[in-house]
Amino acid sequence: MDTSRQLYELAATGWRRGLYDDVQRTFRAPIVNWIFRTAVANLPEFTRYAWGQVKPLFETRGFAELTVAYRDGVLSAMEAEGGALPTFRKPATGLSPAEYAQLRGQVATFDVVAPRLAVLFETMDRALHGEPVGTDVADERATTAPFPDHLDRGRGLAPTMADDVPADVAETVGAVRAFHGFEGEDLPSIYRCLLQWPGYLEPAWDALEPRFEGAGFEAACDRSADLVESFVDGVPYRPALGQDALDAAGVGDAGEDARELFRSFDSGPVETVLPALPVWAATVGAEGERAL
Repeated sequence: MDTSRQLYELAATGWRRGLYDDVQRTFRAPIVNWIFRTAVANLPEFTRYAWGQVKPLFETRGFAELTVAYRDGVLSAMEAEGGALPTFRKPATGLSPAEYAQLRGQVATFDVVAPRLAVLFETMDRALHGEPVGTDVADERATTAPFPDHLDRGRGLAPTMADDVPADVAETVGAVRAFHGFEGEDLPSIYRCLLQWPGYLEPAWDALEPRFEGAGFEAACDRSADLVESFVDGVPYRPALGQDALDAAGVGDAGEDARELFRSFDSGPVETVLPALPVWAATVGAEGERAL
């Protein structure tokens, strides 16, 4: 599978565009993440089927509770170890009011999608490999009650990305890659977004790097992983994504590529990238709710 091949939203038509609309509405964020763009470009029929299998997991109050617990778990662990996180008001960044508003809105979008991507990766990886999903369902109303209308609704702005690394933050970008374990020119979307505002990124990374390297962030990663794994253990609906189910749905040929793709995203750099997203949002006061 060619993972450099993507179908961007503006190029999507027909059911593909509709699926993108549905992902954004369900995730409550104005973004179609790389995983969807790549999966639709390479494995379109599989992705349409798989989205129908996992979508219900994101529409319950139980999932809403997970999203706020994920955010609070990360931020509380950081605060417990090193106190309040550093914050950067507009004057400290040298940004115009419009630029600062864009920064806050775009970072808020990444804060919204963090727990959604974490659950997507964990669920898809397990289900595709025939591992247990939904084996410990709680007999609680929230398990199947609808997602609250207000939560995360309309918080973010559509992210835009820098094409190149500005020379004055090349060293910072190198440190980012080293910390998250990326090789070559790879850089997560959150950082390609933040490259648009070097006046914020450089001092923010200088302040956050020692916190990311500390025990607080390690605890944050452990806590967020535990929450996601526990949620997937207890989901009320079991996606049919084993090879037999894929064969029955007529998309079995995509099974091996799909298993490889989602296993690669359920481990490695993502284990630190996703928990870092609420931290970045908190530095500009753009993090979402921490309790329901």
